[in-house]
Amino acid sequence: MEGNVDIVKLLLENGADVNTQGGKYGNALLAALDVNAQCEEYGNALQAASCGGQVDIVKLLLENGTDVNAQGGRYGNALQAASLAFAAGVDIVELLLENGADINVEGGKYGTALQAASTAVFDSYSDCDYVKHVEVLLDNGADINSRGGQYGSPTQAAAIRGIFWNM
Repeated sequence: MEGNVDIVKLLLENGADVNTQGGKYGNALLAALDVNAQCEEYGNALQAASCGGQVDIVKLLLENGTDVNAQGGRYGNALQAASLAFAAGVDIVELLLENGADINVEGGKYGTALQAASTAVFDSYSDCDYVKHVEVLLDNGADINSRGGQYGSPTQAAAIRGIFWNM
C-alpha cells in the first residue's frame, strides 16, 4: 500500500472529516491512502495507514481528530492493524497507545491487538520485530489471557501459527 501524504494533507486542510464513513472506499482519506482499499478491509483511514506503516499519515490523522479506537474492517481497529502488519514498525503501535488506543478492546478477525501480534508470521522477508510488538503490548497492559478472535487466545494464536509456518 502506498499512501499519498500530500493528498491527505490537502483533504485535511480543506475540512475532510477524518471519521466519516460511506461509499466504496469508506471515505476520501481512505481512498487517498490506497486506491485499491475497500472499507471492508481497513475499516477507516487510520487502520489503513497503521497497517501500511505510514507513520507520517498516522500522525496527521491523529492530529486532526481521528478516532483512535474506531472499530470496523478485517483488523478491528488501528492498534490491531499495526500489531499484525509487517510494514508497521513498533513505533506506530507506541504512537497509537500514546494517543489513547484501548489495548484490550476486542473486535475484528484477530480479537485483540495482542492476539494479532501473536499471529504474525516470522519469516526472512520481514524486517519487523514482532517479538517487540508483543513486548510493547504486554508492557502497556495487554491481557495475556484475553479470549476471542480466530485463534481463541494470544497463546493459541502463537502456537497455531508457529506450527503451520514452521512445517
